[in-house]
Amino acid sequence: MINKNTGPQSVMGDALLIGKAADRESGSTTLRHQHEVIQLLYAVSGVMRVITAYGQWIVPPNRGIWLPAGVWHEVHMLAQVEMRSVYIRPDALPNLPQQCCVLAITPLLRELILAAVHFDRAYPPDSRAGRIIRLLLDEIISIPSLPMVLPMPADAGLRSICEQLLAAPDDNRSSESWAQKINVDARTLQRRFNKSTGMTFGEWRRQARLLTALERLACGERVIDIALESGYASPSAFTAMFKRQFGVAPSEFFK
Repeated sequence: MINKNTGPQSVMGDALLIGKAADRESGSTTLRHQHEVIQLLYAVSGVMRVITAYGQWIVPPNRGIWLPAGVWHEVHMLAQVEMRSVYIRPDALPNLPQQCCVLAITPLLRELILAAVHFDRAYPPDSRAGRIIRLLLDEIISIPSLPMVLPMPADAGLRSICEQLLAAPDDNRSSESWAQKINVDARTLQRRFNKSTGMTFGEWRRQARLLTALERLACGERVIDIALESGYASPSAFTAMFKRQFGVAPSEFFK
């Protein structure tokens, strides 16, 4: 069940953007809900898993997730989270992202978000608050999105495979073996995966392993344990794949 149209739109008035602060305990979860306005969700500390109809994202402290208006979502706290949100009118600027995505939170954007949560709702456009809001919007559209999504297929058979792989990232069965489980051949499995997720079966499994590993890193687990339990032959193989995807080694990611 989706709790529709929750959030700050009723108090935004003519404001282009407002901020909100909330702290959440580890293990807590929000209700599935949606907003009539855009939300940029960011954690000063802690790690979140955000689930939508389009897939799931891992959001560590140096990242934020962009949630367009009308997209249902639920948020799972993987650690104690200092959550900060900015809510943005869809017509605030042209060229705002139209899809869910993870954004790099630059030092400048971080400070702008932290400032925005303290502004009065009725700030004049030519005030200090109004100028900071304009700079915050400009900064949002200038930063790149990051490949941290795990799309989940609508197809029931493929979803069953995906759920099993998420539960056991070290499962190394071939695409042929998985295809047999849903009574299709390997080429059909690959075609259906590509159509449903935009990824090959191998790409999806690799992304699932990396994002599951990211959750465990956030909880302080050792790289060697994560690597071996994610299906990699060695920590060095895991580290190489992690660096190709995220640009830094696992031990450096949260620094």
